[in-house]
Amino acid sequence: MNPVEQSENAPQNDGESRTPQVMQSGAGNVDKIRDILFGSQMRDYETRFARLEETVARESAELRDSSRRRFDQLEQYVKREFEALESRIKSEREERFDGGRQHSRELKELSETLTRRLSELDDRGLSVERDLRSNLLQQSKDLTDQMQQRHDELSTLLERRFQELRHGKTDRAALATLFTEVALRLNDQFQIPGTDS
Repeated sequence: MNPVEQSENAPQNDGESRTPQVMQSGAGNVDKIRDILFGSQMRDYETRFARLEETVARESAELRDSSRRRFDQLEQYVKREFEALESRIKSEREERFDGGRQHSRELKELSETLTRRLSELDDRGLSVERDLRSNLLQQSKDLTDQMQQRHDELSTLLERRFQELRHGKTDRAALATLFTEVALRLNDQFQIPGTDS
């Protein structure tokens, strides 16, 4: 008879004082029985569970380290890209600023050159206008003098002819000659006899 059966068949007169002992010895016996029946398997399971826990912990740590390394690499890559982008933007901004400054300088020089040339053209135009006015005035004076001279010549000739006509006989041939001479003088084709010009 095993101790479990003995404890079950034992009289209940001690009651409470024996119950903890029986329970302890029963529990110990159950553990022993379990150890006998399943001991090697349980130890094998415990070993496997321990290895599995170790493996999971190790792989978890490796995964955490790998993830941290990858995040660090990604952060470094993103940082380098941002720095390169910032450097490129700064360089392009400086190039555009220098280009704008160069264009502004060129536009200023072109404006100054254009202003200078316009001023020169204005001065030249005024000079040409003065020369033209002077030439026109001189030609006008020359033409006026020539016309006055011709008028005086014609007036003198007409006066002389009229005087001749008053004192002499008036015939048709002399009158025709007079009118022909007047017409030639008006057309500037009259030549005084004895001159080659």
